[in-house]
Amino acid sequence: MERRTIVAGSLPMLLTPLTALADWELNMPRGVTDLSAEIYGLHMLTLWICVGIGIIVFGAMAYSISHHRKDKGHKAATFHESTTAEIIWTIIPAIILVSLAIPAAQALIKIEDASNADLTIKVTGYQWKWEYEYPEEGIRFFSSLDSKSREASTLGSGIDPASIDHYLREVDNPVVIPVGRKVRFLFTANDVIHAWWVPDLAIKKDAIPGFVNDMWAKVNQPGVYRGQCAELCGKDHGFMPIKVIALEDADYQQWVAEQKQQAAAASAASDREWSRDELLTQGQKVFTASCAACHQATGLGIPGVFPALKGSKIATGDLNAHIGIVLHGKTGTTMQAFGKQLSDADIAAVITYERNAFGNNMGDIVQPAAVKAARQ
Repeated sequence: MERRTIVAGSLPMLLTPLTALADWELNMPRGVTDLSAEIYGLHMLTLWICVGIGIIVFGAMAYSISHHRKDKGHKAATFHESTTAEIIWTIIPAIILVSLAIPAAQALIKIEDASNADLTIKVTGYQWKWEYEYPEEGIRFFSSLDSKSREASTLGSGIDPASIDHYLREVDNPVVIPVGRKVRFLFTANDVIHAWWVPDLAIKKDAIPGFVNDMWAKVNQPGVYRGQCAELCGKDHGFMPIKVIALEDADYQQWVAEQKQQAAAASAASDREWSRDELLTQGQKVFTASCAACHQATGLGIPGVFPALKGSKIATGDLNAHIGIVLHGKTGTTMQAFGKQLSDADIAAVITYERNAFGNNMGDIVQPAAVKAARQ
């Protein structure tokens, strides 16, 4: 569900011409699943019980302070150890806690019961993107921050972030689920701890390397629901959003068919020979989505943190070494292995781009067949 955007800001901001657009809400979302509605109900029940207790306690305090003052002739009582009072203030809180614990425990049991799911989606966290795999459907893809947000977030881009719809919350490949079906999510990570959080689905689960956590959701209405990584996972932690699209079953089946067609097309693309212009165009897209976060759109990197590609020994050196480091990464550094993340065609394209962009002008052209051979 798209959250309404309103103007929010602190007092110093209100005293200046600058304002901030933000999703500003005082309460937790009701959500679009039965489970999220139940959690919301428990939250509101607890809130109003606390409000009632506060009114009674602070009301009694205010009344006592106002009507039993010394200047009215009242004297402080000298008694202590009232057995009746101790019994009352022990029994009443115990009753309240038990009345809250029973429905809370029932909700926790439901949260952990991911059995009898209609669909399973495996979610793997990477720095800084998500991988989604549908085992029953044979679908697998990566989801990264969309190129418009990525470009606007780059220092010196000259692009106003306010001009970008859903800035830092849009992705290139959203995860799609069917409405009215129980979806089981399996969470793990490839590098560091991440957390998959979509408030409207009442899901927040850690993705930990070497472990598999699970949770489930059954969305009741079609729509777009957004979230983000909720675990501080590194430099670009704030640049790995989540976008979930819930579709009616017929639309979902059409999406599945389209994904399979795209996978077949990608496989065929890896078996043909590409022109130089095709490689450079596709390579720039892949670089923006997968490489610019560290090496920057200019190829200058971040001095002391991420190396530059402009004039680097890798991008201007041995071609096979360049292919190898993209495929397998580099141990002891933040350079990831992209062999499982990108297709042969995408790797060939991005290497061709890196060797001919940023003033490198090596003139090299890498074909998908060369990447396929290097995998073996």
